[in-house]
Amino acid sequence: MARPVEFDENKVLTNAMEQFWKEGYEASSVQKLLDCTNINRGTLYNSFGDKDTFFKSCVDQYNKIIDKHILASLKNDKLSAWDAIAAYFDETVVNVSNKHRSMGCLLVNSLCESINYDRDMKKVVRSSLSTIRKALLVRLKEAHKKGKVKKGVSAEFAADVLVNSLHGIRVNSRDGKNAKQLKELAKFAINSLKK
Repeated sequence: MARPVEFDENKVLTNAMEQFWKEGYEASSVQKLLDCTNINRGTLYNSFGDKDTFFKSCVDQYNKIIDKHILASLKNDKLSAWDAIAAYFDETVVNVSNKHRSMGCLLVNSLCESINYDRDMKKVVRSSLSTIRKALLVRLKEAHKKGKVKKGVSAEFAADVLVNSLHGIRVNSRDGKNAKQLKELAKFAINSLKK
């Protein structure tokens, strides 16, 4: 009887997530995924399914990072709405490792190449991005209710502006802008909406 294969699932998912994050879905061949995770083809398929299913598991792994950032900032009741939003940008762009900052965002990177995805893959990526927008919107509604959003700007529109800015900042981080430059971009975007 064959022994069950032993591996650290969290480590495998993190390594594969970083492979997809760095090179994208299309460029991350099964062989590259095997190389970065140190598992064999049989283990990959038996434990994680095909490449699409594996990618979805990696997005779930990335969502844990998103949830951690949201919890530390946007869901922090001790922070005012705008302070929480600024803290979120810091958490996700400024305070991350240089390695992760230089890779941009797995979701944004994936969305940019999603023309090759099937409908299910797009849905997975968009669902994760929607989680971020919803968390921002909660705090923006709070700010709007307190009269802290520029006149004529709805909370919904402000959420779209901030998500757009976040995506752009993530692309700029991948393009090599440093943490200070990214923080200034985030600050400008936030201040353009604040009253």
